[in-house]
Amino acid sequence: MRWDGNRESDNVEDARDVGGGGGFRLGGGSLSIGSVAVALIAGWLFGVNPLQILGLMSGGSAPQTQQAPAHKPPADDQMARFVSVVLADTEDVWRAKFRQAGQTYREPKLRLFRDATVTGCGQGQAAMGPFYCPVDEKVYIDLRFYEVLRTRLGAPGDFAQAYVIAHEVGHHVQKLLGVTDRVEGMRGRISEAQVNALSVRVELQADCYAGIWAHDAQAARQVLEQGDVEEALNAATQIGDDTLQRRSRGTVVPETFTHGTGAQRVAWFKRGLQTGSVNQCDTFATREL
Repeated sequence: MRWDGNRESDNVEDARDVGGGGGFRLGGGSLSIGSVAVALIAGWLFGVNPLQILGLMSGGSAPQTQQAPAHKPPADDQMARFVSVVLADTEDVWRAKFRQAGQTYREPKLRLFRDATVTGCGQGQAAMGPFYCPVDEKVYIDLRFYEVLRTRLGAPGDFAQAYVIAHEVGHHVQKLLGVTDRVEGMRGRISEAQVNALSVRVELQADCYAGIWAHDAQAARQVLEQGDVEEALNAATQIGDDTLQRRSRGTVVPETFTHGTGAQRVAWFKRGLQTGSVNQCDTFATREL
């Protein structure tokens, strides 16, 4: 991916030197590309069923707490610079998309943390993977997740890492477009299986939005290098519910899916990548995903 030398976002907060609390606790109300993947790893490390972890992570309210001050990342931190450039690229893409629709894009913050952090959605943990909190409109990431993505989930490459950020920003776009509030308003009125099915549609739409970012960034700045798209498609496959369940338990239970199969995640990312159209990402209007 061609990124070095491109604009860096001013919306990155570095809180890696701020204590965030200890213990293996999970906050509610967040949406995460890494939640399934790292819940699996948490199961390995802590002897906890990853599906149970995911159940604890979906929905629920959290007390509001005050975040400790953060600062800009060091100028010589290569990975922080990469994240800042990718976030800036999503800002450029979505600002233009919203402007074309006669709306104003409100940029999210991205907060770097280590181990644990206070969020508007409750206590965030590195074991949750990267996640977006719609309450404070921030993306959270412990950058060590990228090592997990490469070594444990079999998804190496800088474009796979960028896809992670673009997906979480996709959740922010959902918040701005009212999707998040509509989905949350349905949770208490439908069954657990229906909640899971709804979650799949939310996640696949965020994948499609990540594809839109890649489409527009390539058109404007030619960021893609040979093999980049394959990196993202491989990452989408490796974090599909079917792949993770088969890896962790040897069987697949579709009614427990919350993010979609690898094939579905690939298909919706490709739809956004190929069309660059928000209208093509309406996962709630189609019967077949």
